Amino acid sequence: MKHQFTAGARRAIASGAGWSGRESSSELDAPALLLGLLAESECRAAIILGRHGVDARAVRRRWPTFERVEDGTSTGLREPPQAVVDDFEPPTPPFSAELEESVAATHARLAEFPRPLVLATEHLLLGLAAAEHEVAAWLRGQGVDADALEAEIRGRYVQPRKTAPLEEPEQPKVSPREQVHVLRVLDAALNRAREGLRVVEDYVRFVLDDVHLTDQMKRLRHDLAAAMSRVSLGRRLAARETRADVGTGLSVASERRREDFEGVLSANFTRLEESLRTLEEFGKIFDSRLAAELEQLRYRTYTLQRAVEITSDGLQRLALAQLYVLIDGGPSQEQFTALVRSLVDAGVHVLQLRDKTLDDRRLLERARQLRRLTHRSDTLFVMNDRPDLAALARADGVHVGQEELTVKDARTIVGPDALVGVSIHSIEQARQAVLDGAGYLGVGPVFASGTKRFEEFPGLDLLRAVAGEVRLPAFAIGGITRENLPEVLGAGFRRIAVSGAITTSPDPAASARELLAALNGGSGFGVQGSGPDEAGPD
Repeated sequence: MKHQFTAGARRAIASGAGWSGRESSSELDAPALLLGLLAESECRAAIILGRHGVDARAVRRRWPTFERVEDGTSTGLREPPQAVVDDFEPPTPPFSAELEESVAATHARLAEFPRPLVLATEHLLLGLAAAEHEVAAWLRGQGVDADALEAEIRGRYVQPRKTAPLEEPEQPKVSPREQVHVLRVLDAALNRAREGLRVVEDYVRFVLDDVHLTDQMKRLRHDLAAAMSRVSLGRRLAARETRADVGTGLSVASERRREDFEGVLSANFTRLEESLRTLEEFGKIFDSRLAAELEQLRYRTYTLQRAVEITSDGLQRLALAQLYVLIDGGPSQEQFTALVRSLVDAGVHVLQLRDKTLDDRRLLERARQLRRLTHRSDTLFVMNDRPDLAALARADGVHVGQEELTVKDARTIVGPDALVGVSIHSIEQARQAVLDGAGYLGVGPVFASGTKRFEEFPGLDLLRAVAGEVRLPAFAIGGITRENLPEVLGAGFRRIAVSGAITTSPDPAASARELLAALNGGSGFGVQGSGPDEAGPD
């Protein structure tokens, strides 16, 4: 497919062509394009990436195999003669399948824009963030949200034309008196937004002790300050009149008391979101670009509220859950029933039904039997990979992998109350799962397993990374046994998911009790979240 690009986008593509991560490849890969966008430091894509702390060094750390191609011969691109630099238009190298997917994602999101769509650097970045490949997942993990980026693009390119965006429409003319009124509104709303944001940030920092969410809140706070810098502090202070504000003497009893942490969190997220809406609406009087940025910040706030609330809820719901056992349907209903009863009696906290051999009818029969056996017990029932069967069997939750249904799609089927767990194999996937609204994580594989084959094992390094950054409940999974459990505990986890270590044992219940005893005795390993209020991914 032939694409059209702005001059800045062509320069970024040419710069990206100077990077290669594969031998003898003539295609431009997604990480190489990302490096090319960052090389154009003044382009909009680079500025947006900079807001999220993404630079070339971070990209190289993530994709260390990418190296500079000195003469550009891998893509057929060479430096133009100096005499024709100003008019030189470098040939566009063929895009990899991932990049074609990214461009297609951009076209799909901006479907109503007139054609041909001339792709600028921010359009290329939107495609990289909106697609379903490794670079997209990494960008989302850094906070580059495709929905927010799309909103920013739409706010900038108002009523697009076929060849170029229209200039911003003239702003309404307001009198000096009206300017003072608007500035008073903006000043008060900004103060409320910053106050609410700081309270929420303190909650995720000191109560949840969540590095990832604290970083997300901090970035939101800094981006709000950057956006509102268009309205100078001097003008806002000149218009401020707190003593004459008719609202300062008004209060209600509910504002004088908070019952618990959840009350503090809910009240201040509401204050933040309402204030951002006020800033957005009154900001339109001064600068439509400011209003578009504030709209983007409001959408990010909605996403963060979900992530924070679900993390908080998960810590309470799974506060005591340490041992998670994966079982299949067994050779018969009777043997399946006996195994489940023994594990429930042994005190297993979560049972997941995972069986790729049974037909749907028999799998649903097993699921309904598992529901009956765990009903009114302290053992949760999770269905693997099948939210449809989870809903029919009234399971407590469903677990999905990276290649299966998304959290959003699974949630649509199982409803708002069910747990949705996600398997993750990198820290970027963990960060994204939190923002996607996952209820817990399965982290691994840690060791080689006899029940599932993997080409790579993120191992203990991934456990340490997740334990140090994410507080959403997380279970280490993959080849964990009583013998290697101390290594898992030493990496910061006290939640594990096992299969063969229990199901292949001559006495599954006894093996489950041994693991539970080892987990409870492992609190002295310096594991995070060992207290009753700190039961996160330890």
